[in-house]
Amino acid sequence: MQSCPVPRFCTSSENAAPTSAGQQLVRVMHPFHPLYGQQLPCVGERANSQGKRLLLQTEDATVWSVPPQWTDLVSPDPEVVMGNGRPLLRVADLMELAALVERLSRAR
Repeated sequence: MQSCPVPRFCTSSENAAPTSAGQQLVRVMHPFHPLYGQQLPCVGERANSQGKRLLLQTEDATVWSVPPQWTDLVSPDPEVVMGNGRPLLRVADLMELAALVERLSRAR
């Protein structure tokens, strides 16, 4: 597996201490993710139709694909911070839902 090609994601000294292999540790911050709160080494990055994904490896050598937004490498959503971690609905999610409803309505 290749090392993380984008230094700002996996090798920023501002976000985590290096592991013994020289890789950066990344903490999973999404509260519903099974790896929530764990710091894991970033072993790579990939992109798919949903955008960039970090490849994080657990101690049992399992590699998880996680969006950077779910880690401590990206600033938390201001709405989540203002709601003390309990936002009912985010504006961005509501706008995405409205666009989906509109597309589905036109398809009928």
